[in-house]
Amino acid sequence: MRLRPLAWRATYELLGARVRHPEWAFMNYGYAPVEPTAPLVVLDAADEADRYCIQLYAHTLDGVDVAGADVLEVGSGRGGGASWVSRSLGPRTTTGVDFAGSAVALSRRDRTGPGLRFVQGDAQALPFADESFDVVVNVESSHCYADMEAFVAQVHRVLRPGGAFVWADLRGAADVASTRAQLTSSGLVAVEDRDITAQVLHALRLDDARKTELVREWIPRPFRRVLRPFAGLEGTRNPEGFAAGTLRYLSARLERPA
Repeated sequence: MRLRPLAWRATYELLGARVRHPEWAFMNYGYAPVEPTAPLVVLDAADEADRYCIQLYAHTLDGVDVAGADVLEVGSGRGGGASWVSRSLGPRTTTGVDFAGSAVALSRRDRTGPGLRFVQGDAQALPFADESFDVVVNVESSHCYADMEAFVAQVHRVLRPGGAFVWADLRGAADVASTRAQLTSSGLVAVEDRDITAQVLHALRLDDARKTELVREWIPRPFRRVLRPFAGLEGTRNPEGFAAGTLRYLSARLERPA
């Protein structure tokens, strides 16, 4: 049971250590509205290249008042999401936590924002005191965890009463019901529960040419075959699963009762 989380950790440690381009700030699949008239997130010019990845954060945080809040991102990766939140949404503090030490070091070096910090830690044993945060964010990270219920229990512990937990990730179609049960297993109350497979697949298709070129430019040749599925490039397993309906992408907003 521990082999899969260890493999994920090794992968992220390697990426943080070997691929040090500061321009690579996000690792999520992205979000693009399917309706052509849907409003788009207003971004600074410097963030425009990462539009689809940022739109996944904006979608996940929709309905949450982040201004003046203490925000925690669990699974902060290369730090782009936490940096965007800190610079754009007006929280008091933003903390990113990740189990890959190389990713934390990269984020500390390359990401800036008011009240922004990064620490190393395990999602299933968060290194923070009880009731430390108003908002907890978890984007496309929980599929790496060995024990989803242990993670959700940690989220409940570090959230203040009335705080919000926002989550987005992919799951097998057969695992949707059990995942929803896991999200509420520690007493968090579901407020929003959405299937955004169509929007994520649309973003992958729109962003495929750019990501393909970045893999070619940034990834050493021996690792490119491994990185193609990781990036969700056309013809790899996950986009095909989304299109076939065997894989779903979900988002949710939950609250700790006051």
